[in-house]
Order: sequence, then C-alpha cells, then structure tokens
Amino acid sequence: MLRARDQAQPANALVPPVVRRLSYAPLQTGEKYLIGALLVLTLTALLAPTMPAAAWHIPHFVDSRTFLGVPNAGDVLSNLAFLAMGVWGSERLRARHDAPVGANWFFVGLILTCLGSGFYHLDPDVPQRLIADRLGMAVAFAGFLGIAASERTSTRAGETVLVLAMVAGLLAAWVARENLTPWVVVQFGGMALAVGLALTRPRPGALGVPLGGVIVFYVLAKLFELGDVTVFEATGHMVSGHTLKHLAAALAAWPVIRALGSRPCTHQAAGRRLMSA
Repeated sequence: MLRARDQAQPANALVPPVVRRLSYAPLQTGEKYLIGALLVLTLTALLAPTMPAAAWHIPHFVDSRTFLGVPNAGDVLSNLAFLAMGVWGSERLRARHDAPVGANWFFVGLILTCLGSGFYHLDPDVPQRLIADRLGMAVAFAGFLGIAASERTSTRAGETVLVLAMVAGLLAAWVARENLTPWVVVQFGGMALAVGLALTRPRPGALGVPLGGVIVFYVLAKLFELGDVTVFEATGHMVSGHTLKHLAAALAAWPVIRALGSRPCTHQAAGRRLMSA
C-alpha cells in the first residue's frame, strides 16, 4: 500500500521545496519586450561615443540671491519639496501591503534627492557636489521604473528592473564625473522606457498608478530647467525656472501618493466589514 501511494504521488511532490522555489514561469510577452529594451539601453550606454564631462560647463543658475543666510536660497530651499513628498509617500506606504514594487525606493530617493540637491546648490561651482545630486535622483528614478514595470508587466519584471536600474543609475552617476554618456542614457532612455510602459494597460491586480501623470510632471520640470533665465525674467525676478523645476519634479510623486490612498488594503476593508457586522 505504501509503495502504491508513493507511486501515485505527483512528480512535483518529489522535487525538493528549494528547487521548486527556484523554478521560474515562462517569460510573458511583455517581459520579453522589456528585456529587449534593457539590452538596447545597455549596449547604447556602453558603445555610444563618450561625452567628456569636462567639455560641459557647470550650469550657471540665474537666481543666486541669499535668504536667511542661505546662498542660492531659491534653488536650495525648493528641495524641501522633495523631502515633503518623500516623507508623505513613505507614511502612505505604512498603511499599504499592496504597493507596487519600487515604491519604497522611490520615496527614499526623493528624500536623498533633497539632501543631495540641496548640498549641490549651496555651492554649484564645485563639480564634485553634483555627484550627490545625481545619486539621489538615480535611486528615485530606479524606484519609479520598478513601479512602472510592476504595474504594467509583472511583479517579477518590476523587481528585475528596480535592481538593474538602481545599479546602472548609481554607476552612471559616479562615471558621469568623466563620461556623461551612461547618465544621459539612464535618464532619457529610462524615461523612454517609462513612456512605453505607460502606453500599455495595467496588469490585473495592479494598484493603478497613473504613470502618465508622473511623466507629465517630469517633462514640465525639464522645461523649467531649460527656461531658467526666461522664467526668472518673466516673473520679474520673483522665481527662477530651476526653482520651479524642483517643485515640478517633486510633484511627480503626487500621482503615486494619490494612487496609494485610492483604495484600502484588502485586509483593512475586510476588518471594517467585520466590525460593522
């Protein structure tokens, strides 16, 4: 009888649990496209012509006024918006157990961006300070790409993109001291990847983060950055374009935060129903 039962066991039951955990489901179509896009970006970063950092002058920010003893106050203090959104988003995450992959790193990256960008703008004439600015941005950007991939493709894709984008972004930020090419690929190639994901439908069970809203604020921030002097003159020297760039970039977290508060967790909703019964 024992032998008969053993023979009747499914073949999968004879596989050790560790081996079963290491087995992977076949790649989905979206995951295959994502792998292809990541390979293209990697090859571009490695093979594209070098952009020497020394050939790019340190940007001159038009608003250098001091306020309460803080030099370049507009560009420094506007970074507090990143801190506010990062803390707010992290607080929202504490009440959720269904947040998309990368959300926690996205908000941590915003807090790091506040610190790094504020440090840089205190004395932007020191190029080494720009590394601190880019490192925080790399963490936040990797978190956003993880969110995008997990929302539109799969949780597995989100985890993979998060790790790869984090490593690539941090390395690119460091290499940008001499070669800007990898950083340009990470920033603009990564955003192109996010746009492509935003054009697809959310996967079943996704939180429903409006990726398009995040991208719109990102584009707006870039426009403010390019129009630093123009905005400063148009507003009668009230505020510069770069200051507004920080505010617009921080507001890119709003669609994510709003989605996190859009509906309660399943176990929380069930708990409220039991209490009201």
